[in-house]
Amino acid sequence: MTYVTANIHGNYQKFKSILTQIDFGEEDVMYILGDTVDFGEESMELINDLSVRLNVYPIAGEHDYLAARMLHGFDKMLKSGAAPEAGYISEMTAWVKEGGQTTLDGFRSLGEEEREGILEYLEEMTLFEEVEVNGKQYLLVHAGIADYDPDTDLEDYQPEDFFAEPLDASYPLIDGTTVIVGHAPTASGKIERGVGSIFLDCGNAEGGKLACLCLESGKEYYA
Repeated sequence: MTYVTANIHGNYQKFKSILTQIDFGEEDVMYILGDTVDFGEESMELINDLSVRLNVYPIAGEHDYLAARMLHGFDKMLKSGAAPEAGYISEMTAWVKEGGQTTLDGFRSLGEEEREGILEYLEEMTLFEEVEVNGKQYLLVHAGIADYDPDTDLEDYQPEDFFAEPLDASYPLIDGTTVIVGHAPTASGKIERGVGSIFLDCGNAEGGKLACLCLESGKEYYA
């Protein structure tokens, strides 16, 4: 089976609950549509788990993208002992206020080899995945695609283009393709479907549910 989830935000226990509910096995596949880290207390434990699962594919969200830069800079300072630049301090301060404090604390507690593994995992996240399930085409991204142009190859967009513009549920972004996103919490607190779109973020970062959808059956799971 093919599963999609999004916005886990360091809630490792909820993620494990989802895996139990779906009886996730080696023949199954799961895509995580961004914002794996920040807010929750167990971002490092979550990434350590995900990094050894060859059938789980992470797609970057803005929190993952920013955390990779912030933690790379922090790790560099730890190794060199050099003072941070003013611009980095400003970015770091803003990040920790927007959910990054728990991620930074967890990263700081790790040994050098473990930190390198975390950075590698974050930096190797893709920006999108295209999948076909039961003859249906799906595009998996974190938020949407800013200024989408069908004549522009997806590889030619910048990372920020996949984070900056929430998907509009009222019309299809791409004809013949269902775009699945996380990023913006749904009004209902459950998975919502638009025109050529599916929205998975159910407000987990704010105390709502972590959602998971099976693409073959359409069945929804919550933790």
